[in-house]
Amino acid sequence: MRLLVTGGAGYVGSVCATVLIERGHEVVVVDDLSTGNADAVPAGAQFVEGDVGEVAASVLGDGSDGPRFDGVLHFAAQSLVGESVLEPEKYWRGNVVTTLALLEAIRVSGTPRLVFSSTAATYGEPDRSPITESDPTRPTNPYGATKLAIDHAITSYCQAYGLAATSLRYFNVAGAYRGAGENRVVETHLIPLVLQVALRQRDKISVFGTDWPTPDGTAVRDYIHVLDLAEAHLLALEKASAGTHGIYNLGSGAGFSVREVISACRRVTGLPIAAEDAPRRAGDPAVLVASSERAMAELGWRPERTDLDEIVSDAWTFLQELGDRSHSARRG
Repeated sequence: MRLLVTGGAGYVGSVCATVLIERGHEVVVVDDLSTGNADAVPAGAQFVEGDVGEVAASVLGDGSDGPRFDGVLHFAAQSLVGESVLEPEKYWRGNVVTTLALLEAIRVSGTPRLVFSSTAATYGEPDRSPITESDPTRPTNPYGATKLAIDHAITSYCQAYGLAATSLRYFNVAGAYRGAGENRVVETHLIPLVLQVALRQRDKISVFGTDWPTPDGTAVRDYIHVLDLAEAHLLALEKASAGTHGIYNLGSGAGFSVREVISACRRVTGLPIAAEDAPRRAGDPAVLVASSERAMAELGWRPERTDLDEIVSDAWTFLQELGDRSHSARRG
């Protein structure tokens, strides 16, 4: 297939683009590099630098000679929860307005398939765990709200125009694959933050809340390896059905506490990572764990890399290699 990957210079997008190329697909990446890295675009992909909303129509074409692409995988987004609260306009414009322009370009061009990178943030604070796709969607921040709005827009395009679409609601993505990993200027995810302490890029990791109703008192989250996530995107492309919008949770189905993650990072790195207890953060649920039963039943997907130490080890290897490349570049 010939596939357009938006946000393919970012973490998840670059890993998915890498896997697609390995499977023999032709990949075109569009990214404005506002948060992505040009060197993350995999070899073998055609790269178009630009804002997705501005270039989608020209890249996808007008459909006069038939669709240029067999599908779109849409990863490009503003994705910092805290920033979305402080700058909501950036998120409504960058996520919703941009995606509406992409959806129009998909419609006009006749592109038949779409896989959308959604999020567990659409659920907000859940009533139960594990979370299923039928649970209420009550996002507690503009980031989650914009992703949910996009899900609604995609449903309407499927119903009106016969688009075959899938939204994949990720939980906590971690790990790395073939030199592609998490490399953000502003990092908010636990595993890379803990590993930054091991790399002496920060003094300590804060544990927000030690009195949660969990086995060790710290918050529990569901971690999914980025390669398992990429596999789900390929299955979503293959299984997509015209006129249907499938929505699937993606997680390992098991949760690890903050203290368990820190312990895993200490084991993998062999370093005494400093941690300090801190008060709870407002809006943090005690437990966020996915039920991925629908994805298993309907997509035939199974998470294969669920060992926490393996996930951390892949992330640690990537960050060390990234540091080595940075040092080499400075010496050069």
